[in-house]
Amino acid sequence: MNTYTRQQLALRNGQDKPEIWVAYQGKIYDVSDSRLWRNGKHYEHWAGQDLTGELPDAPHTEKVFDKFKVIGELH
Repeated sequence: MNTYTRQQLALRNGQDKPEIWVAYQGKIYDVSDSRLWRNGKHYEHWAGQDLTGELPDAPHTEKVFDKFKVIGELH
């Protein structure tokens, strides 16, 4: 599995590159096809970041990541 740095993840924010990625618990997920992540923003969350610390405030559980493809690991 590919590994990516935080800087590489940050470029996949829906603005700088066409991919929209987020990280959670060391895994990087491709959320590009989600209508909820259009333009790299999902409510008050921004793509290209590690969302591990933000999930406790979300109205859903970590199961939400099950529907997205893991494309790598955060290094």
